[in-house]
Amino acid sequence: MTSSRKTNLLGISRPALRDLFVEWGEKPFHAEQVMKWIHQRGVLEFAAMTDISKALRTRLEERCTLSLPDFSQHHASDDGSHKWVLEVASGSKVEMVFIPEAGRGTLCVSSQAGCSLDCSFCATGKQGFDSNLSAAEIVAQLWWANRQLAGGDGRSERAVSNVVMMGMGEPLLNFDNVMEAVQIMMDDCAYGLSKRKVTISTSGVVPAIRNMRGRTDASLAVSLHAPNDALRSQIMPINRKYPIAELLDAVRSYMSSLSDKRLPVIEYTLIAGINDHRQHARDLAELLANFPCKINLIPFNPFALSDYKRPSGSAVSNFRQILLQAGYTVTVRTTRADDIGAACGQLVGEVADQTRRSARHQKRAAGAASGVLATDKLRASADRL
Repeated sequence: MTSSRKTNLLGISRPALRDLFVEWGEKPFHAEQVMKWIHQRGVLEFAAMTDISKALRTRLEERCTLSLPDFSQHHASDDGSHKWVLEVASGSKVEMVFIPEAGRGTLCVSSQAGCSLDCSFCATGKQGFDSNLSAAEIVAQLWWANRQLAGGDGRSERAVSNVVMMGMGEPLLNFDNVMEAVQIMMDDCAYGLSKRKVTISTSGVVPAIRNMRGRTDASLAVSLHAPNDALRSQIMPINRKYPIAELLDAVRSYMSSLSDKRLPVIEYTLIAGINDHRQHARDLAELLANFPCKINLIPFNPFALSDYKRPSGSAVSNFRQILLQAGYTVTVRTTRADDIGAACGQLVGEVADQTRRSARHQKRAAGAASGVLATDKLRASADRL
């Protein structure tokens, strides 16, 4: 576990590390040397960093650490995916997932132990919230996956080509640690991932999206999941604070700050009988008419504590076709790793809930599916035919 008395260099970006060395009266270029040892060679012992003076190595030993969380469990899926469970400093356990695909390997990284947002279609939110992960605990997930998937030393071809901040937690509610971690992931002295291949996914923390300008140029995905405020507020309580218009305006502002032309990804989880009707698709197409984006449809993945159902194949196909005819680029996310409880929305870990939510609240949240927007169902009932 990370020591509270020493700085864990696993989660320190190059600018911060250069500043540290200057403060010590050392040459700032040592930052590049140390980062390459840690992130590219996988070395976690200062004594093994042979191109650094013995005096500096000794100082690093005295003042810093290179410690990983405890990766306590590993689960392998029949489809080639992997899930690891790590115990973080707070004592909670969180999950990370690696998904191999043709030509790339995507690591789904967690940023919090639990989540406070309580989206009704997500298992993580039912755990409550315990703590933010440190930058070191976030980066450690990438460090660990590369070494496990490359035979243990991480020195052969990197297994992870893409990172998505779509694991447990809301990344933008752990803003500073996530920004630091993403900076390390994209640093050429560390993992060198392209800004197009590191994606931050948010449920819509509007002030934090605006604060991303100048802090990062990572790609952005937005969990929308409904075409109007009434429905979104029912299934995503954060919408009551930051409604759709404010959210899209903040996303548009961030995307305009990037130096290259990139589109945000709109994520839309399709839930049977809730938001998967043809009229919902038409409303979504109208909502996004002046908002350049890509749309990723995600068939709901069932989990305990939810009464929601997965949509039929025809419902997914009809929804997608309406969006395609409206001119959108639309993908349907293939369900992966559901046999190990690692599909989208299924991550649960083991969280010591610090939100002190009552049993009554938990029961109400678990049964939310049965009472979502009866009026919206009536409006769309004819559209199911």
